[in-house]
Amino acid sequence: MINKKSESAVSAAVIKRLPRYFRYLRMLLNENKLRISSNDLAELMGVTASQIRQDLNCFGGFGQQGYGYNVTYLYGKISEILGVNENYQAIIIGAGRLGQALAASPIFTKRGVEVCGLFDISPEVIGKEVDGKKILHIDEVKHFVENNVVDIAVLTLPTPFAEEAVELVQSLGIPGIWNFTSHDMNHIPGCTVQNVHMGDSLMMLCYDIRNLDNNNEV
Repeated sequence: MINKKSESAVSAAVIKRLPRYFRYLRMLLNENKLRISSNDLAELMGVTASQIRQDLNCFGGFGQQGYGYNVTYLYGKISEILGVNENYQAIIIGAGRLGQALAASPIFTKRGVEVCGLFDISPEVIGKEVDGKKILHIDEVKHFVENNVVDIAVLTLPTPFAEEAVELVQSLGIPGIWNFTSHDMNHIPGCTVQNVHMGDSLMMLCYDIRNLDNNNEV
């Protein structure tokens, strides 16, 4: 069992690296590799073995001298820390192209989250089924949340509606927001928020390419 008290003292930088451990350990399990040393894991992930040991020691270590890490056990423990086994339920508000693409992707189920509802205001998409779930009008979201446990609201609607959507999510008592709008959301009372800016990531890639070209010219 993970010690919740010790977990609260772990730095945000370490927590942000845990999903990466999760991905690589799942890949190892898919390859039927059940044991790995910190050195081999470090080489695979492109980090140092010391970094891996320091990160995992924040939660108890999980390794054995001369043996390394039991991949199945470590994957299970990191899944527990990240809440993968909690069966969190999510709704998507804004069921346009991005919302539908997310709903149809395996990104949720691979991380223990189930999309239980999709909502929009456009007559063009209302009634359409995505991955077996019918898109409902946003007016139905209050009744839906009252009759279903909802932990996460995924916001994939146009940015001008972002603040209105946040107020709705707060009023419904949904504790988590995964925000794909370009409107940064911070310090939302009663909610924890993860802002996703795909445009920023694309611009950083363009910057890196530009500098790569410049370096090649030197």
